[in-house]
Amino acid sequence: MAGVLYAKERQVLEFLVQFQNKNGYSPTLTEIARATGHKSVSTIHVLIRSLVDKGYVQKVDGNSRVLRVKDENIVSKFMGVEPSVELPLMGYIAAGKPLEPHTDPNATFQVSASMLSGAKTSYVLQVKGESMIEDGILDGDFVVIEKVDDAKNGEIVVALVDDSLATLKRFQKTGDVVSLHPANATMEPIFPKSLKIQGRVVGLVRRFASI
Repeated sequence: MAGVLYAKERQVLEFLVQFQNKNGYSPTLTEIARATGHKSVSTIHVLIRSLVDKGYVQKVDGNSRVLRVKDENIVSKFMGVEPSVELPLMGYIAAGKPLEPHTDPNATFQVSASMLSGAKTSYVLQVKGESMIEDGILDGDFVVIEKVDDAKNGEIVVALVDDSLATLKRFQKTGDVVSLHPANATMEPIFPKSLKIQGRVVGLVRRFASI
């Protein structure tokens, strides 16, 4: 059985599947790094080695660059073969700014049905900015949001801060103190005076421009 697939490993695996399906061969480490938002090729090397160790990918004998995804279910999932649903694409979310509505009020976005519990209404937002890059959420990504009005510690939430600004951050409550934490070492946590939870992230979709 394959090991637990972490967010950064999933991004590399997803890009690998989509690139190979379109081009018929494996991407270079540089191409993977560029597409997944990593500056270091050595980081990609480590992630691929982890995918190999966990049984998701194998190297082809005689050519270390050629990688084969071992699980056909993974290939089907990342190529959109799984059952899917259309959710409303509500707009854009950027740290410290109001939610920006999509230009088309009837816009929808197709996501895998496996992302949804079915218990809550869901919608999609497109991310602007780099406040969550260390959690693998990059500028331009689409996040699937399940509508809720409360959150557990560690969940990534859409929150309305001080009645005007919307943000995508990790929720933390210690005693009576609520804070919202970015996943970017250059940014500081937010300690809002008032806070309304508008949903939590249950999925992420990335469109790889380079393929």
